[in-house]
Amino acid sequence: MERDSWERRRFFFIGGIASGMINRCRGRKIKLQGFNNLTKSLSFNIYDICYARSKASQMDYIEYIDDVYNSEKLRSIVEEVTNIIQAKIVNISTQDYDPRGASVTVLINEGHHTLDQVGGDYVAHLDKSHITSHTYPENNAKTGISTFRVDIDVGTCGMISPLRALDFLIDSFDSDIVLMDYRVRGFTRDINGRKIYIDHDITSIQDYLSDEILERYMAYDINIVSDNIFHTKMMLKDLKLENYLFGSEKSKLSKKELTLTNSLLRREMQEIFECRNIFGQE
Repeated sequence: MERDSWERRRFFFIGGIASGMINRCRGRKIKLQGFNNLTKSLSFNIYDICYARSKASQMDYIEYIDDVYNSEKLRSIVEEVTNIIQAKIVNISTQDYDPRGASVTVLINEGHHTLDQVGGDYVAHLDKSHITSHTYPENNAKTGISTFRVDIDVGTCGMISPLRALDFLIDSFDSDIVLMDYRVRGFTRDINGRKIYIDHDITSIQDYLSDEILERYMAYDINIVSDNIFHTKMMLKDLKLENYLFGSEKSKLSKKELTLTNSLLRREMQEIFECRNIFGQE
């Protein structure tokens, strides 16, 4: 398949592949002694980058981000994630921060929690599943580059899989850079007492992304498959400069300024993608 070509993805595997475990999981269900207590954790860092030259434009951009991605917007995204992974919301909390940022925290389960009454209170027995979302808008006053980051963490226990929500989460934001971590922790036991460390097939997070999304991004992996640890970085391939200019003065930029702005944006994206300073300060 095209999406498996080396032009589309670069893999770095450390450790051995637990193929025996994967083969046993493929094609049939494994009977367990009790509850499936494997913990599946999916973490996102999503970055949206723009150029806002003046201080007024930078403030306008941050105000725009605060308005578009406030706690209510994040709440609607998180609620849809819950529907996609077929979980149920037990409790939800939202917060808008002063001066900037928002967060949402949701407790979820697979729909078989119970409520015990203790005096006048109720105690919920959860599956230790949750979704959190936080936003971090910021800008570089020197270069005019403004960056909006959203962190989303989905932690599930049991059969709920956070991987189902990958496409929706990426498309819910103007995602220029996407950094993803997925890990399966702990173990459960089959009816013979044998420990099971993973209950589904996976060699890469990219296996769970649509072809349409993979076409738009350059992506590569750093995976420790033997330990069920997967990391994927993605950077948007095509940068259309008009989509990254913010503020009323954008129409006044000269050809030379547009070329410089394009370079600044690409450098910012490259540094975030590689998680290190490459070009220094100009």
